[in-house]
Amino acid sequence: MNSILNYFYQFLPQLYFQAPDTTATGVVDKATEVNVSFDMLLKKVTNILEAAWKMLPLIGIAIIVLIIFYFLAKLVAALVRNGLKKQGRANFGEILGGFVWWVMMLVGLGVALTTISPNMTFEDLIGGLGISSVAIGFAFKDILQNWMAGILILTRQPFEIGDEIEVNGIQGRVDRIETRATIIYRYDGQEVVIPNSEIYTNSLRVITSNEYIRSQYDVGVGYDQDYEKAIELLRTTLEGIDGINQDKPIDILPWDQADSWLNVRVRWWTKSDRGDVVKTFSQVILKTQQAMNEAGIDLPFPTAVRVKNAHDVAESQKWEEEVKRKMAKDVRLQSNNETGTEEKSTEQKNQKPADSQNKDKK
Repeated sequence: MNSILNYFYQFLPQLYFQAPDTTATGVVDKATEVNVSFDMLLKKVTNILEAAWKMLPLIGIAIIVLIIFYFLAKLVAALVRNGLKKQGRANFGEILGGFVWWVMMLVGLGVALTTISPNMTFEDLIGGLGISSVAIGFAFKDILQNWMAGILILTRQPFEIGDEIEVNGIQGRVDRIETRATIIYRYDGQEVVIPNSEIYTNSLRVITSNEYIRSQYDVGVGYDQDYEKAIELLRTTLEGIDGINQDKPIDILPWDQADSWLNVRVRWWTKSDRGDVVKTFSQVILKTQQAMNEAGIDLPFPTAVRVKNAHDVAESQKWEEEVKRKMAKDVRLQSNNETGTEEKSTEQKNQKPADSQNKDKK
């Protein structure tokens, strides 16, 4: 090291810098000469290198401290993950294990920095981190918000993996909960990624929170039909459908008076899984329709009357009468034409025998 510094000392000249000193009047008073000696630069560089050489053991110790904290953090994180996995909360273990790993690594980094610089205390380091954490919080606001929401979801457990939920109009089965988002598989096979903050701050419907849920369907019975017979028939039909829980009540309720029929609301209980709900619902529609058809009970469809020029009823009636007269006139003309055609055909038939007799006479 000393030989290299002596080499540069022999071949590099001294540095001079002259700068004229001017007053406010613009007159040069005196030329100032600044002599920057290479000995001064060499001394400073030598001091820096010597300080770095003396710090090499401390740097080595800091690296060893970081390595120790790395393996220690990895061990503790693995213990957290395995412990929560045995309790059936593997997702929470992954998030909490990652959090523990980062906390321990930050502590190890602080210890390493204080080892390198003995003048720096741990309190000074924490104060510096406090100032920088504000900037980090603003920069990563959304990420930290989703991460904290994921921690709260896994802690409070409003739903579990495999539950069917609906949030913001999206309905499906929960596949996994990550640090940033919750993964949901819809019933059509598509995967939806929903940020954890949206799930935690918005209303959430957990469909499979209970073993059984209630479904309903409205049946329209014509006003000229026997209502009591229709209600009894609907009850009997639902009691014979597989998938409907017979231990819970089956409700057959007259619900609304529509324009063309009486609405009868049918309610039943099935298992909360989507497959059971859909399968039972389709059976209810099919079986009730068949039962009503076999019993001769009318299930009317919507009817509507179309009125032209509805803003003027008198004009509308006049227009209808004119249409009727034209139709009657067309019918009469058609009947007269058919009558004339028949008379002509009769005359032609009568003329044929006369012509044949004249031929015979000749």
